[in-house]
Amino acid sequence: MALSVDFFFRLLGAVGLGIAGGYLGNSIANFFGDLPEVYVIIFSLLGVLTGLVLTPYFTVVPMRHMRQRLVSMPAERLVAIIAGLFLGLVGAALFSLPLSLLPPPFRHILPLVSAVVFCYLSVVILTMRQQDFRSLMQNLRPVSQGVGVLEAPESFILLDTSVIIDGRIHDISQTGFLRDVLLVPNFVLRELQYIADSPDMIRRNRGRRGLEVLRMLQEEQRIITRITDMDVSEVREVDSKLVSLARHLRCPIMTTDYNLNRVAEIQGVTVLNINDLANAVKAAFLPGEELRVRIIQEGREPGQGVGYLEDGTMVVVEDAQRLMDKTLNVTVTKVLQTSAGRMIFAKP
Repeated sequence: MALSVDFFFRLLGAVGLGIAGGYLGNSIANFFGDLPEVYVIIFSLLGVLTGLVLTPYFTVVPMRHMRQRLVSMPAERLVAIIAGLFLGLVGAALFSLPLSLLPPPFRHILPLVSAVVFCYLSVVILTMRQQDFRSLMQNLRPVSQGVGVLEAPESFILLDTSVIIDGRIHDISQTGFLRDVLLVPNFVLRELQYIADSPDMIRRNRGRRGLEVLRMLQEEQRIITRITDMDVSEVREVDSKLVSLARHLRCPIMTTDYNLNRVAEIQGVTVLNINDLANAVKAAFLPGEELRVRIIQEGREPGQGVGYLEDGTMVVVEDAQRLMDKTLNVTVTKVLQTSAGRMIFAKP
């Protein structure tokens, strides 16, 4: 089917450009006073060749690309675009009457310009606030009157800048374990933008990664991610604003920042630390168990060798410095668990 459509548009383009080339050749021949047949034949052949080669790139290829984008586009974004186009056309229709009273050529040009501007602004605004638009549509649904059906109150999780830049929150959201609404205050978004505009390349890349992760969270259909204008004007620091807002909303903060973790716990705010979650799901090892590890570097103490498990857990092996770049069986002697991670001490 794709080949037949491609061939049809090639043939259509060849015929159209061939005729156009013939007219162009005839006009050139009349201008120079030469034989028109030669110019007509040459430019017609050039038009046919150009149509056969280039027509799909202006017809079939853009349509395929648009179809792929529409298939992969989230449903709420597609609805927001359609609603934006509708609202833009309605606004342009309301403005077309006073614009038509202007003298020419403004009354012929400005209605079209206003339609384009209104549609563009409506689509941009609704796609940027598509999560709020979806929540509004959900709130407009009639409440079920069935017996035993209860509407659960909406609960939130505040996201810190560090957890957005970290990126693992997107992987966790895809598992379906998160059921609460992820709330990103505007002051966190401004901090991400500030980091993304930093002259330092490393900070700039971290900020851009955070903005990309936030975009993917907004497109994730398993959870709801919202940008909120709620702020705490009494404090200036982002961490203090987050803690105060979490106390006001009575919701937890998700972070990977150790200092924010401690400050929030002191003030009685629940903290969801992704590092603690990652450590909790790692494989548990007890003293006396055996495991295989490859020694890749020297340890801090003399004679120590260091290797890593598949989940990133560091294994410090005594008397293994001489066994560099070798895989060996070791026996666990001690497991050290901290908020920064888990360390396993072993011996060959």
